[in-house]
Amino acid sequence: MLKISEKINNPATPSAILTLPFEKRQRSRLKVSLDNKQEAALILKRGSVLRHGDLLRADNGCVIEVRAANEEVAVVSTKDPILLAKACYHLGNRHIPLQVGDGWLHFQRDHVLEKMVQSLGLDVKHALAPFEPESGAYGEHTGHSHHS
Repeated sequence: MLKISEKINNPATPSAILTLPFEKRQRSRLKVSLDNKQEAALILKRGSVLRHGDLLRADNGCVIEVRAANEEVAVVSTKDPILLAKACYHLGNRHIPLQVGDGWLHFQRDHVLEKMVQSLGLDVKHALAPFEPESGAYGEHTGHSHHS
């Protein structure tokens, strides 16, 4: 079985793809199947979170690109930044992973959380999309640019 134990930062051409949902990209020890169906053991440093586009190196030298799988997400969008900020505040207060963009946010579907957001006056739609939440104030950066 292929062993994957290194996250690499230097550009390299991947020879395989690993597509995982966010829940599995948060685990540092995991049996996985690459997109080509090859089985592998993911053995990363504890606390590692894999992000879309990350590159990994296997024990045989193979470079593997990580991709975020499509997942069922709740989609909230509004042109009202105050409403969006309120939704982010209330969801963040519950430690819900959020993907935040310009006028929108995504979170993993949960009917209780969706009703809470709707009670704030926001519409919730559903989509099948890659989920790449913010890493948090003390986590690794996601590559999002927040320049003023």
